Amino acid sequence: MNFNIVTLGCKVNQYESQAMREDMIKNGYILSADKNKADITIINSCTVTSVSDAKNRKIINKVRRENPDGIIILTGCMPQAFPEDSNNFKNCDIVLGNTKRTELIPALKKYLFERNKFVHITEHLKKNEKFENLSVSSLGEHTRAFIKIEDGCNRFCSYCIIPYARGRVRSKKLDDLKNEIKNVALNGYKEVVLVGINLSAYGLGEDFDLADAVECACSVDGIERVRLGSIEPEQMDDRLISRLAAQSKFCPQFHLSLQSGCDATLKAMNRHYNSSEYRDIVKKLRNSFKNSAMTTDVMVGFAGESEEDFEKSLQFVKSIGFAKVHVFPYSQRRGTVAASAPNQISPEEKEKRAKIMGELVEKSRAEFLCSQVGLVEQVLFERLRHGYLEGYTKNYTPVRIASDDITLCGTIREVKIVSSSEDYCTGELV
Repeated sequence: MNFNIVTLGCKVNQYESQAMREDMIKNGYILSADKNKADITIINSCTVTSVSDAKNRKIINKVRRENPDGIIILTGCMPQAFPEDSNNFKNCDIVLGNTKRTELIPALKKYLFERNKFVHITEHLKKNEKFENLSVSSLGEHTRAFIKIEDGCNRFCSYCIIPYARGRVRSKKLDDLKNEIKNVALNGYKEVVLVGINLSAYGLGEDFDLADAVECACSVDGIERVRLGSIEPEQMDDRLISRLAAQSKFCPQFHLSLQSGCDATLKAMNRHYNSSEYRDIVKKLRNSFKNSAMTTDVMVGFAGESEEDFEKSLQFVKSIGFAKVHVFPYSQRRGTVAASAPNQISPEEKEKRAKIMGELVEKSRAEFLCSQVGLVEQVLFERLRHGYLEGYTKNYTPVRIASDDITLCGTIREVKIVSSSEDYCTGELV
């Protein structure tokens, strides 16, 4: 039998999909050559917003139309967060919660034998839940290997459903991490990206922490770069920064989740820092890492965000000089505190604010890219398209060179950056 996997959402989901893909292949299933047709389709869902749920259902319905006799397996955050909502599962044959991915093959065998709908979702434990120790040896077509080292979140931001979908913080053991990274290095990967739901909390309650994970990854022969996924800013203390700065393989790009530059909004969001603390952390990182890049996410139109609050956030974002910002309007999420908060902002006003913030960060992006012109940087080339090669520097600046040499993909080469545009730099091989 052949299969496909449809992945929605974050890099953690991408990692988990690859782990399931390898598990399926190891057990004799064949990856379908047709991305739209398969005997078995696994849908790894995201539920970060209500829009995500609608997208999940749309894909499930589409797969059912195109594969009327196929088996649909739904897993990921949507069934885990809303197990009571059977409408989400009506076109699915097997439903597995976020704690049941390792039971994929037994569940599939059970369904093939009995042909009865199978739903297996259990609540996350509030303490002492074990880390689901999945493992990958590659990341498919990706040039960088995403390695999940942490799951769960204890923070309960007022807008976020993820602690309910992912449970409490738990972490991969260092020995398991090292063995996994050795495997991806043997398969030719030069860069690993450590990812998690609340990555900064890695090692919480254990005798290791995020710095240990970075040092572990950097120690593996063949790995030339180690990068972090999204991190919470207030957990970047002096000790952690110092240890990261001592690693020559560590990439100085920090995706520091901001959400808002207004202190009143941050408090309403139940974030654990204020704008002044965030600014100080950025300053420490820039002082410790040469030519570092700060990227972030910014939400606009949160419940109760006044015009004055929005203006404060706008000016704060402008003052930091981010290399890149993902701007998005707040979306009410069923099951969260903020969903029922008073003074919700109209969709029209949210879109207006998103446009204003978006225009500001586009300028910031262009200024950052312009600052890279004249530098000689190492670029990991990832893809060939339309007569040029594209890759990324250590600080995650996208660089293009005029070339059709596909053998350069997956290699790291020195490049002199000669010009910049609004969203990338152009370079020449040194």
